[in-house]
Amino acid sequence: MAVTIKDVAKVAGVSPSTVSRVMANHPRISAETSKRVREVMEELGYHQNIMAKSLVSKTTMTIGIVLPRPADEMLLNFFFYEFIRGVLAQLTRAGYDLLMAGSGNEREELESVTRLVRSGRVDGLILLHSRVGDPIIELLHREKMPHVLLGRSMEYEDVPSVDTDNLQAAYDATMHLIAQGQRRIGFVSGPSHLALSQDRMAGYKKALSEAGLPFKQTWVVEGEFLLESGYRAMASIMSQPEPPTALVVIDDVVAFGVLKGLTELGYRIPQDVAIVSFNNLQLSELTMPPITSMDIGTYQLGYTASQMVLRMISQEPILTRQIIPHRLVVRESSLQTISPVK
Repeated sequence: MAVTIKDVAKVAGVSPSTVSRVMANHPRISAETSKRVREVMEELGYHQNIMAKSLVSKTTMTIGIVLPRPADEMLLNFFFYEFIRGVLAQLTRAGYDLLMAGSGNEREELESVTRLVRSGRVDGLILLHSRVGDPIIELLHREKMPHVLLGRSMEYEDVPSVDTDNLQAAYDATMHLIAQGQRRIGFVSGPSHLALSQDRMAGYKKALSEAGLPFKQTWVVEGEFLLESGYRAMASIMSQPEPPTALVVIDDVVAFGVLKGLTELGYRIPQDVAIVSFNNLQLSELTMPPITSMDIGTYQLGYTASQMVLRMISQEPILTRQIIPHRLVVRESSLQTISPVK
């Protein structure tokens, strides 16, 4: 005969409602009580019947993430793994599952979100980016679906979001290069229609302006968040009569491609070209040379995003916009050992 909540409550010496609260990670349940109840659950072999709970509560106990690009492409960027690790840490603690749906373009992304919302397969969604005139955010507003955006909405101030101060982070990264004596600083960007790319470009420009340094459009190259994109960018940006002697790169994975491209072209890092990037992936300290990178708290971004969407589902108050602190992790790729070419 299957073990029930009442069986667990009797052995643990608590009420059935307390057992339910323990399974829901209710904040008012003490750590001692929670530990005792969970030990009894394990001893008795009790497993929560999610299907039954869903029928009663009319919830799916599932949060959705729709990938803005094909899964095989997204999984090439290690930022995604670290972000998902943070998401899962919070969801698992709360007894929720994660459902990921892929898409190949903007139309497929909208179709995936529409299916998830209208089929009742998820209780909330985490969005990985925002674009101008985003129909997905408009849809979620209409359907009153709890959702949290990674990044800044370019049109809706009331969209719950978790973000880095990307303008300030890019400003700080650029000022680091300037402090190293760099005067010809380029920028390897992501897609220009994304708020992330626009904010980091703005921070880069602000630093140049304050330092009295020139901004040259020919020192800016746009691409995707892929290693191959950074690799290809070097052929064009470094073929100029007066190429930059330092680069701010939008993302560590892109920076891996930049490093590969520069090395093949015969440039030494950092003696000929200094590099600063973003995300501080673990692989950044294993490259040759190790890459200076802005740590934006990727794990914490994921953890906070899932925490926010769960609070929205429970109708608890949240801060509409949460900013995760950033810090520059300085490594060899940006430390000027030889004066740059003037």
